[in-house]
Amino acid sequence: MEPVTSYLGWNLDFTEPKGEPALCAPDSISWTVYKNPISLAIGGVAAVLLEFADARIRSGVWDHSVYPTDPLGRSRRTGLAAMVGIYGPESAARRVIKGVNHMHARVSGKTPTGEAYAATDVELLDWVSATAAYGFMMAYDRYVTPLSYGEKCQFYEESVPVVTLYGVKSPIRRPEDFEAMVRARLPRFEPHQINRDFLEIIKSGKAARGVPKGLYVAIANAAVGLLPGDVRHRLALGGEFDLTLPQRLSLRMAAKLANTVPAKNSPAVGAAQRLGLPHNFAWKSPAAKARILAERGQAPVSAE
Repeated sequence: MEPVTSYLGWNLDFTEPKGEPALCAPDSISWTVYKNPISLAIGGVAAVLLEFADARIRSGVWDHSVYPTDPLGRSRRTGLAAMVGIYGPESAARRVIKGVNHMHARVSGKTPTGEAYAATDVELLDWVSATAAYGFMMAYDRYVTPLSYGEKCQFYEESVPVVTLYGVKSPIRRPEDFEAMVRARLPRFEPHQINRDFLEIIKSGKAARGVPKGLYVAIANAAVGLLPGDVRHRLALGGEFDLTLPQRLSLRMAAKLANTVPAKNSPAVGAAQRLGLPHNFAWKSPAAKARILAERGQAPVSAE
């Protein structure tokens, strides 16, 4: 897969312009969660499954994007948009989000059963943003480090300034908000072959050459396991997607290793360099982060 070097007019340089802050503070829980590529992969797959549970979103993505022909590339670009919102300079984040909104304004149509949809529908925007936050946070909580209830609430709160730029009107702020959203939407969720096709693409290992295929099989199964039980039942993703004990152990080992070793040229490293922080700032302990910020005369914003 060819590397992505630009996105919606921005050249993906997280190191510039020097000193420009991101929409999320460097000691935020978001900076901690989004730095881990293993939990991001698991959470991203779970988020797509939750989105595709709604026929309107599934049809919108399938009919108005390159997803049917380039699902991995499309998923990667979506992931980059998320990274820009967390780590990118605020000016770039606003530019990228504005571009995404312009694309969404052109997306509308009908599902195979005749139900109308539009990507700018607030109900759909609210659900898409909620699924992403839930997926990434829960994957980190389960496979990297458990998060307290207060940390989960803080994580959701930190996403509010970002998701409102996308047009979200009812951002989730607590785990209970997501649970209520699931209950309200559950009756319209349905199984579909696209869900299984998507999981088979992930399991194929084509997302990253050189990475053991078995790791991607584990990621796909772990993502299914993150789905709320009622949602998984509605999507008919049964026991064939259960994680084996070796898969679970290998995922946790890989995720914990990624949580201690900074990924070279990652958005988290680039953002730290842009702000004059140690390149491994996002990988440091809360106490170390607070000490570094205090030395710079900055008050910590996170209760992490």
